Amino acid sequence: MELPTSLIDGQMTIVADASAIINLNASGCAHDIIRALPNKFVVAGDVADELEEGRRHGRQDADMLAALVKDGAVEMVELDDDSGGHFERLVVGPAAMTLDDGEAATIAYAVTHQGLAVIDETKATRLCARLYPALPVSCTVDILAHSAVLQALGRDRLADAVYKALRDGRMRVFEQHTRWVLDLIGPERAAGCSSLPRTARKAQHVVASVANGADKANEEG
Repeated sequence: MELPTSLIDGQMTIVADASAIINLNASGCAHDIIRALPNKFVVAGDVADELEEGRRHGRQDADMLAALVKDGAVEMVELDDDSGGHFERLVVGPAAMTLDDGEAATIAYAVTHQGLAVIDETKATRLCARLYPALPVSCTVDILAHSAVLQALGRDRLADAVYKALRDGRMRVFEQHTRWVLDLIGPERAAGCSSLPRTARKAQHVVASVANGADKANEEG
């Protein structure tokens, strides 16, 4: 099942939030995925700082991002005066109307550099749509579902990459992407992915149980 992806403009710069980097790192093949895309791929300095904070919890995403930068797959960028104004708009104010620094920097840079913001958090996506309705916003699944990524990895390796992003990165999956993910990774693996919607996991658990029962019956028969 092919998933229509929002990454349709290969000339647009992808500006990735920390969640996207964590998910791609968890996939086990971040370098190959990013290299397969026709788009330039950048990460704001505030996102790198956020990943550095993860060291306290034993996460290695900062090191993995540094490796991607060293290899030339990812470019680090900093906010200028124009994007700095948007950044302040997104971090100053009531909690319901503000974001963390990484998300704010991602959106601010994308707004001022005609980029596409890759964000997996519902609040950030909703606030971005309210404040910057013209800004293209995507998520990690859109990257993984890109036809160029499928061509580069092949279906089996892509399925493994998506499963690892779900299992180890706890990648968020929005409703419109759920069916594509389930069809790709299969019911047994989907049933154990806590970041998938609960209803989807329960349904896949039933499917997996029925399939296992049928296999067992065939073996006994």
